[in-house]
Amino acid sequence: MLLERDLLQSAGFRNIVEGDRITGFQFHVRMPSYRGMAASLVDGIAVRVGDIVDVGPEVPRWTFGNRTYSLAELWESDGVRWQLEEPAVVTVPLPGGLPEGVHEVSVELRLRMSYIPVEHQPSVYRATRHITLTSNEDGGPFRYGVSLYSFMHDFGTVLDLETALAHVADVGATGVEILGEGHVAGYPEPTTEWIDRWFALLEKYSLQPTNYGSWIDTRLHSSGPRARSLTASEGAAMLQRDLRLAARLGFGFVRPKIGVVSGDLVPDPIWTESIERSLDLAHELDVVICPEIHSPTPIKHPVVDDYVSLIQRTGTRHFGLLIDTGIFQDRPIPLRPGESRATRPAFLDGIGVDPGDLADIGEYIVFVQAKFHDIDDELQDQQIPWEPVLRGLKDAGYTGWLSSEYEGDRAPWRSVEQIRRQHSLMRRVASRL
Repeated sequence: MLLERDLLQSAGFRNIVEGDRITGFQFHVRMPSYRGMAASLVDGIAVRVGDIVDVGPEVPRWTFGNRTYSLAELWESDGVRWQLEEPAVVTVPLPGGLPEGVHEVSVELRLRMSYIPVEHQPSVYRATRHITLTSNEDGGPFRYGVSLYSFMHDFGTVLDLETALAHVADVGATGVEILGEGHVAGYPEPTTEWIDRWFALLEKYSLQPTNYGSWIDTRLHSSGPRARSLTASEGAAMLQRDLRLAARLGFGFVRPKIGVVSGDLVPDPIWTESIERSLDLAHELDVVICPEIHSPTPIKHPVVDDYVSLIQRTGTRHFGLLIDTGIFQDRPIPLRPGESRATRPAFLDGIGVDPGDLADIGEYIVFVQAKFHDIDDELQDQQIPWEPVLRGLKDAGYTGWLSSEYEGDRAPWRSVEQIRRQHSLMRRVASRL
């Protein structure tokens, strides 16, 4: 497990339920020193949450391992340690707990350093951070998951596999989506040890594999003096390789990212034969192949019509549509440094598909990637209109996975807090439909 650099961690911020009552709230803090130390050296932590809570350092309780202590009990403890790699769990008594939403949490942590003159003690560490309280909403008719794509640039740098899965579970999600070539060590032939660890982590965090992202790289041999097009047989082989690996890892859906031949994402003509060659294997493995409907392709488009025609013509139950909610974006994504609207793809301003169009294809939708870019401190999404989108999905009869796919600013750890905000927002909206 890896911790966030901030003293205040985003994981673990939640209300505490004892019996049928909410008795307080809890958060995690990282040891700010360069070493672990005896917990008896803790001199307390003052906590303020907006204008709701303001308590002195003696009030919160501390949990190390499986035991919770008052500050006085910590001072009397022997052999209890706060290690660098383990966060301390801080509990603040508060009948009824905190309201759902984004909170400004401020702390003043006090530690006694024996090697610093007593007149300069305790050492004080202050931090303020906006953190989203884990939602208690049931989320209505949908199931909730997270794509590890959301943690791109964090994964492998400040997040490892276990830490990423722990963050998925911490928001109350039960599904996890991965990219085969992005998250499987040793792809396409992971070791038995890696696969065993994968399943052990799924069990530890009570997560279910949902969708596995794969690619049919149609331009694999498109450069050089011997350039040629990929054949349908080769495309099928790529897809079937990933179908087998996905099934081995427990996934029920496989999203093939098929090479395109136009700006509106018309797939390479080999797609039809490549898919049809793979339907028997998908049936054998009980995996559903689901190419995504992704901006700038709207719902009312020949690409979607062709996918639906394949389903109707073959009668297969192992091919369906994956909806990327980026197609419903109705406000521009802010320009990045050095970017202008004249130099970037126009679809980044949003193509504003009407969520009512989902009704025409509802029976064919098998998975939803809940694409988003930025949710503010008031839990307002700056690009995606979630109420009409979730209502459109519900009215179309969809009750499956909403798999968070964050695609905003890639500052370290920002994705973690943004995922917390999106799950709180989606659950709140869906529960009130």
